[in-house]
Amino acid sequence: MTSEPRDPPQFYLTSPAPCPYLPGKEERKVFTHLVGRRAASLNDALTHSGFRRSQTIAYRPACDHCKACVSVRILCDEFNPGRTQRRILARNADLSATMNAAQADAEQFALFRAYLDSRHSDGGMADMAMLDYSMMIEDSHVDTRLVSYRRPTANGRGALVATCLTDVLEDGLSMVYSFYDPSEPQRSLGAYMILEHIARACALGLPHLYLGYWVEGSKKMGYKAQYLPQERLGSDGWKRVG
Repeated sequence: MTSEPRDPPQFYLTSPAPCPYLPGKEERKVFTHLVGRRAASLNDALTHSGFRRSQTIAYRPACDHCKACVSVRILCDEFNPGRTQRRILARNADLSATMNAAQADAEQFALFRAYLDSRHSDGGMADMAMLDYSMMIEDSHVDTRLVSYRRPTANGRGALVATCLTDVLEDGLSMVYSFYDPSEPQRSLGAYMILEHIARACALGLPHLYLGYWVEGSKKMGYKAQYLPQERLGSDGWKRVG
């Protein structure tokens, strides 16, 4: 059972571990707990300072000799999709998107497993079971939603093709984790979810979409630089790019 955090929150530092983004590097993280009535406001403040959420933990890289991980947020009101992005939107115009409470089910888990087995079979999440997945989705003390994307059908709900776990912040949306059907690469579903979240943030009157960390030189994270204009967090605050 979780309890109210002490005031102020306590921060901890992990031991060095292999960096998942840059070969030959080691990573360390500073983290704290997000529990109780103050979790939402603390999550907002920490996100503005470059933290990310995973269940009831907020964390940020704190590597000894590397500053490659840079927090990125898109300026949604000013975003205009480029030619390739407009094509992605057109290819997925048939999908329906709904934002609901963050509750796990077997259909999501089947899609999640297919995604992991195809894209991240050697990653740290490869052995996750249904219980682990449920904890990832539901263990949150902040305003967390699940955005689901489905194909159209003549009657009833269409097949689930993509899902994004999303936090609603005071100044934006934060894409915590997303996964999609790996058998439809022509849809570029990962990019589509970002584009749809930009439009969703605008519709909600929220100026930012938080994408986590951009890492220059990392194939895993390089795609985030394509969404402009954006702001990147440095030692002197958020600075506009593009």
